[in-house]
Amino acid sequence: MGDSAYSFSLTTFSRTGKLLQIEYALNAVANGRTALGIAATDGVVIATDKKFGSALVEGESVRKVERVTDGSGFVYAGVGPDYRVLVRKARKSAQAYFREYRETKPVGQLVKSTASVMQEYTQSGGVRPFGVSLLVAGMDGDGVPRLFQVDPSGAYFGWKATAIGKGYVNAKNFLEKRYQEDMELEDAIHTALLTLREGFEGEMNGNNIEVGVVSKSDGKFRLLTPEEIQDYLDEAN
Repeated sequence: MGDSAYSFSLTTFSRTGKLLQIEYALNAVANGRTALGIAATDGVVIATDKKFGSALVEGESVRKVERVTDGSGFVYAGVGPDYRVLVRKARKSAQAYFREYRETKPVGQLVKSTASVMQEYTQSGGVRPFGVSLLVAGMDGDGVPRLFQVDPSGAYFGWKATAIGKGYVNAKNFLEKRYQEDMELEDAIHTALLTLREGFEGEMNGNNIEVGVVSKSDGKFRLLTPEEIQDYLDEAN
């Protein structure tokens, strides 16, 4: 009996020690639009391709970079509706933390609680894993800019720079060549846009790219406006 006999069971390991539904969830992530993040010395940037299959889609109705707390934000690759559920759960968790401690939930704890939710969906009957990987940007309690990745299995990792989604291998290779330990936020934004451009089909502009940044100066996460993104793209040209 091969692994295929276990492919429809989430809670049963195959003979080779795999949970195949999690591997299929990772395939859904790999088919998603490219998203990437870079942690600089004075902030973090996350960015993603928001290109649509039709020019008739109202772009403002779709948000791929989301602010979760005042000092942190998410971006994803994979299944959009699953992402909305995780964002909602993360916001509720952050609000519960604020009610109890009267301070913003540190990004490290936000990542752990979100990863725990995703892990629960890998060992419960009647559910399936979340078909998304997340990149989480924020400032930790020590004031250091942090970038994390959370996978459908519930595993999470800290990164200096990384990419997920379609074309993530080429994007990671590009980041490995361009990343520098002393990189500042402005340079990181330019590098993020250059990396997205490497695998982008068509012309990039302020409306088909989303960028979120958190700066060490004020500790606030915000989305760049299409005009700001276009200015960065014009500078790169």
